[in-house]
Amino acid sequence: MEHGAGCMVVRNIEDVDRYMGQVREAAAKIHAWIAAQTGDPLDLLRRMKFEPTGFHPIQGHALNVVEQINQTWTYVVALAAARHLLEMHPEAGGYVLAPGAHAAIELDIMSEAPGLVGAETFAAVDPKNNRKLELDLQKLAARTEQHRYLFFMSPQFPGFKRLPQWERGGIQVWSVDV
Repeated sequence: MEHGAGCMVVRNIEDVDRYMGQVREAAAKIHAWIAAQTGDPLDLLRRMKFEPTGFHPIQGHALNVVEQINQTWTYVVALAAARHLLEMHPEAGGYVLAPGAHAAIELDIMSEAPGLVGAETFAAVDPKNNRKLELDLQKLAARTEQHRYLFFMSPQFPGFKRLPQWERGGIQVWSVDV
């Protein structure tokens, strides 16, 4: 399988842990930056929104803090899902992850074994916001992978659990937590 820019490959739990360590390092850097800030609170929020004071959670390049927050949770969900998929489908030979990298691979997570596992992932306050849950289920319904999953993180659905009330067409839906 070709891996585009922005892809991560995880073949074991250690790979997941290594990437999660990078996410935590980027979070620690922005935490330190925020803690050191003084002055006008509105100026601080302006800088967080518009200036590249944050860090990409995996690649490390500069981002604004708002985008760092969004990217952080996108990667956390994908890594939590990959950890689960490694346990459920060890025969997959590992997974390619490209959460949010829309053109890198066809789905957010794909097994290295072609046609075996495919998954979409996201983080949202409400999984129904912007029809994200519905649209990802539609996307997965058109796929031919033997095992299809939708993983999301939302404070409305705490914990790591399967949500069969939203499943259809053989697609499993899971809430994740870290």
